[in-house]
Amino acid sequence: MTVVDSFAPNPFGLYGMLGNAWQWTADCWHASYVGAPQDGSAWRDVDCSKHVIRGGSWSNLPVFIRSAARSRSDHDDRDSDYSSLTGFRVARDLP
Repeated sequence: MTVVDSFAPNPFGLYGMLGNAWQWTADCWHASYVGAPQDGSAWRDVDCSKHVIRGGSWSNLPVFIRSAARSRSDHDDRDSDYSSLTGFRVARDLP
């Protein structure tokens, strides 16, 4: 645990981007990265019943409070109880 804003901002000037809530992503869930887009775009499928969630939340062990931590969740969280711990970030593509 650290004091809020005790680390330098990222290159976009943002602080404290992890640990508040699991972050719902546009990527559809796949067990591995085999076949993932190589250009960094979202990995979408026609039938995307589960999405990747990343980053851990305040209630997780520290090992999960990192962007590489990933799990899956459907839109109504039937698989798990992440519903109260999952959020999203609004982002846009830069020109």
